[in-house]
Amino acid sequence: MSKMSDELESLRKRAARFAARRRAEAERRAAERDVTVTEPPLGSEPVEPAPPPAERADPALAIPWGMRVAAEAGWRLLVFAGVLYVLMRVVSTVSLVVIAFSAGLLITALFQPTVARLHKMGVAQGLATALTVLGGFVAIGLIGWFVTWQVMENADQLTDKVQHAIEDGRKWLAEGPFKVSETQINDIAGNLSNWLGENTSEVTSKGLEGVSYFIEFLSGAAIAAFTTIFLLYDGKRIWRWTLNFVPREARSAVAGAGPRVWNTLTGYVRGTVLVALVDAVFIGGGLYLLDVPLAVPLGVLVFLFSFVPLVGALVSGAVAVVIAFVTNGIVTALLALGVVLLVQQIEGHVLQPFILGRMVRVHPLAVVLSVATGTLVAGIAGAVVAVPLVAVLNTAVGYLRAYHREQLARREGVSPGPHGSTRVDVSPAAGGAAGE
Repeated sequence: MSKMSDELESLRKRAARFAARRRAEAERRAAERDVTVTEPPLGSEPVEPAPPPAERADPALAIPWGMRVAAEAGWRLLVFAGVLYVLMRVVSTVSLVVIAFSAGLLITALFQPTVARLHKMGVAQGLATALTVLGGFVAIGLIGWFVTWQVMENADQLTDKVQHAIEDGRKWLAEGPFKVSETQINDIAGNLSNWLGENTSEVTSKGLEGVSYFIEFLSGAAIAAFTTIFLLYDGKRIWRWTLNFVPREARSAVAGAGPRVWNTLTGYVRGTVLVALVDAVFIGGGLYLLDVPLAVPLGVLVFLFSFVPLVGALVSGAVAVVIAFVTNGIVTALLALGVVLLVQQIEGHVLQPFILGRMVRVHPLAVVLSVATGTLVAGIAGAVVAVPLVAVLNTAVGYLRAYHREQLARREGVSPGPHGSTRVDVSPAAGGAAGE
């Protein structure tokens, strides 16, 4: 019995020595591979550690470079579109305030050089603002009174000529190539009268709607007037206060872009006023020489509509030609059309490039698209504001890009690469450069 116990003890010692040797060998191999090996339980068969797993490639490498760029640009565009949609909804909700403030900003851009000139001459800022605003309102009031007086003076003559034109039109329909009978003409007039009688309520509602629009116009005019006064008097402090809402890192760039944007807006408004004045004087003078009634009010209409790029000139010219046709006949209408076209050609090829071209550099396609978008969003007011808005955005973006390049140049010309999955170290260009 004791002999069997001695043999078992000897086998146990040999197994322990064998396990110790295997464990030492495993630890040596683990040390060479820098892999931690857990000690197997006593008496079990030791297992060699598995080789370390191969390193996996970056998942971004499995996607083509162009698709990565498109994906990152896509979600940023979606975020931008969402922000733009919310902004447009907010603007449409307070469109009266936005349009009135924009009008006040444009009027301020027109009057501000006068205030600055008076202030340089020694006039106090408040007094210079009061004189400029008062002079502007007086001038607008005198123009309005003069136009109203001209309309009242020529109303009887215009009514007589319109009645003669209607009678000539009836004769032309009856005796001309269409051979419309007197009965048919009377039927047309009767149908028109019946339509007006049947739709009296609708016509009345449209008239009430026009009254509400007029009240909104007065409210907007009041807001625009107060905006103009405060911007002329305290514009610099308002601008400094606005800069507090800009992040500190971007504040210097925005502060530098502000004066340049204001110079662009001022140049656009003053240039547009000068071009509109030339159009009004020459077209109104041509209509006056052609003995067209309401030549002066039509000149004022041309002046006002000239602030709407492209569309304004077409509408005001068409109104002038129609009135010339109704009052003085086809020959006068053709001559008036020639005057309008000649002035518009001079404006497009001489006045616009020399007066506005140096201050406002906007492509004609951008003008067309901006006017169309502004008209769809806010009607005539949107069309007026669209082009100066594009012009100031163009100036601001150009300055900010130049400012950014200047800052990069000051940092020893090291330009930061793209972020995220479009990082430079996985781009094809970077890989090619590394391979070389």
